[in-house]
This record gives sequence, structure tokens and C-alpha cells, in this order.
Amino acid sequence: MSKIAFIFPGQGSQYVGMGRDFYEKEEAAQKVFDEAAAATGLDLKHICFEENEELNQTMYTQIAMFTTELALLRTLQSKGFSADVYAGLSLGEYAAVVASGAMVQEDSYKIVQNRGRYMQEAYPTGGGMTAVLGAEQTLVETVCAETEGIVCVANYNCPGQIVISGEKGAVDAAAAELTKRGVKRCLSLKVSGPFHSPLLTGAGELLRKDLEQLLLKDPEPSYLSNVTADHVTKKEEITDLLARQVSSSVRWQQCVERMLSEGVTKFVEIGPGKTLSGFMKRIDPSKKVASLEKYEDLAGVIEYLQAEK
Repeated sequence: MSKIAFIFPGQGSQYVGMGRDFYEKEEAAQKVFDEAAAATGLDLKHICFEENEELNQTMYTQIAMFTTELALLRTLQSKGFSADVYAGLSLGEYAAVVASGAMVQEDSYKIVQNRGRYMQEAYPTGGGMTAVLGAEQTLVETVCAETEGIVCVANYNCPGQIVISGEKGAVDAAAAELTKRGVKRCLSLKVSGPFHSPLLTGAGELLRKDLEQLLLKDPEPSYLSNVTADHVTKKEEITDLLARQVSSSVRWQQCVERMLSEGVTKFVEIGPGKTLSGFMKRIDPSKKVASLEKYEDLAGVIEYLQAEK
């Protein structure tokens, strides 16, 4: 019997119109959008479905992406499908936490809304992020350690794609040194802050205070932490890991490798875009990832999950 993982993308895949077709056709999706709007005081249908300035601002992007992912998840679950393990990249980890039953859905909207605001406001100027393409992990880590100022690995996405983050001057200096050492391409990212670097520690501590107020449960089944690339099985672990996550490296490649080593053969990427499917092609090209992004994908995903492996 094949093991199934539901995986959720992070910030950056958002687009106008995401989730609209599910909202119009599925009661489970409608409920999520309506609950999220009531919990946050935001017009999430406007932010997700209509042209606007807010969608690409972190404080709105994160809750919009999260709401869409949860709406798609609940639709799939309403058809009788579940997973053996959950994982999400950065913001996507929150959908994994809720999917695992560890966080009450009604509580999650405000937490994610606050996370986006804390991250946007934590370090408004002077930070940067750069994607390093085609470099060995050890080389990137070495150059970051040798560079003056704050710069570190923010994301281990897949072989050949690592993101560095920190003070803009330090990030640029590290990118220049990597280029000098033969790295083919360093691509500066348009982001509103130096995410997943020590400069976001303050945002994590604000988030910790919010998380400490929640009634959490043991995840069942487990989800994988970005910080450790290990299973989270106890409620006592959740607050600290999520608080640390905003300033720690996202170990996505290691999360996927862990799931593969434990017999996961089917992956469903739930949410906007196909970023995680693209990473899988570099991590293990033999594994197909089904994508639940648009309503027209639903029948194919159900067929994929029902097929024997």
C-alpha cells in the first residue's frame, strides 16, 4: 500500500483568482473563505479573486495563500481523501499543521494573519534574498559563514537551488563571491524582507506569544517541520518550532527526502502554482506529484489517489 503525502507551497505562488472556482462550486471551500474573513476582518474574496494592490503585500499574501490552500484541502477531504503525512514550505507548513489536526482551524486564520504582519514589519529596509542556482550546498554554506555581516541559507529547496537571506550588503557580497567561485547564476529576489534569517527573530518571538495562547493537540498523523526536517508528533514541540521557523533555514529538500525514505510514493501539491512539483523533479524525477490548483484538477487528483501503486 503506497503512502500519501499532501504538501503545501509557500509565499510567492499567489495570483489573482486563486481558489475562486472552488469557492463557486464547493461548500467546503466556501466555508473556509467565509470563516477566514470573519476571523481576520479581511475581505479575502476580494484579495484572492479580484485585481488589487494587497495580494502581493506579505501581510495579506500569507493569509490569502493559507486560506486558499485550506479551502482546496477541505474540498479534497470532503471527497473522502486523506494523507499519511503532511508537509509545507514556510507558510505552507501552517496548512500542514491544521491538516494534521494539531491547530484548531478557527484559531489558525488569526495566527497566519499575524505572522504575515510580523514578518513584513520586522525588518522593513536593508534586507535581501538571492536564489543561488547550480551550487553545491557546502560551498554556499561556507561562503555565507565567511562573509562579513548577516547572511545565511534561507531555503534548501532542491539540488541546485538554494536561497540566501540577510542584510542586503552581506547577501550581495556572498553572491559576488559565489559567482567568483564559479556559480553560474545568483538571482536577486523581489521580497519585502530577509525571511528565514536571524533578522526575523523578533517576528518569531511575537508569534511565539500568540501561539502560547492556543490549545494545541498532538498531530495525527504527523507533519514535518521546516526547521528540523523531522516529524512533529507532540503538541509540546509545535510552538517553539513555528516560532523559530521564520528565522531558521527551510529544509524542504530534506523534508522530501525524509518522506521518500519512509515509503511515500504519492504526493499531492495543494495550492497555487506548481513550485513544489518543480522541486520534486530535481529531488527525485521518478516521483510524480499531482497538483490540486484549479477545480479542473480535482478529478485527476482523485484518479491519481485511487490508482494502485
